[in-house]
Amino acid sequence: MYHNAFGVYGILFQGNCLAVIKKKAGPYQNRYDLPGGSMEAGELLEDTLCREFKEETGMTVTSYHQLGTINFLYPWHYQGMSMNNHICVFYEIKATTGNLEKNVSQFAGQDSLGAAFFPIEQLNEENSSPLVLKACEVFTQDTFTAKSQRLKKWSVLDLTSYE
Repeated sequence: MYHNAFGVYGILFQGNCLAVIKKKAGPYQNRYDLPGGSMEAGELLEDTLCREFKEETGMTVTSYHQLGTINFLYPWHYQGMSMNNHICVFYEIKATTGNLEKNVSQFAGQDSLGAAFFPIEQLNEENSSPLVLKACEVFTQDTFTAKSQRLKKWSVLDLTSYE
């Protein structure tokens, strides 16, 4: 059985660093993930991008460009289901105001422990979500390839694995 998840995510580079959040829940918990998440009722994609980015990083998005949509399909046991189909809309963040917050407000549904600019060369399969790895590909290849991915295995990390 498949769980379908849909989210909108922002890619923000600063030099050779990527804005990432410290994920505290879901299949990417205890890994670095992109700022973003699920739509609320009545939101446009861009509304979701701006709201989620602000909630998870403290920064206000002022300019962006949609790169494309792909999905990641992988094993994950959740609510009696054995596979996750994560559909992701990616945006490149062109401009923001405010500062990246290492600690963000905690509220029901918040899955970010805070944000940081992290060197791209230190982001890898062991410490990052597939979304982050896709963003690293955008940085290194200077293009977005709209190719979805099927991962044969996926594991949720325990807290001891997380920096």
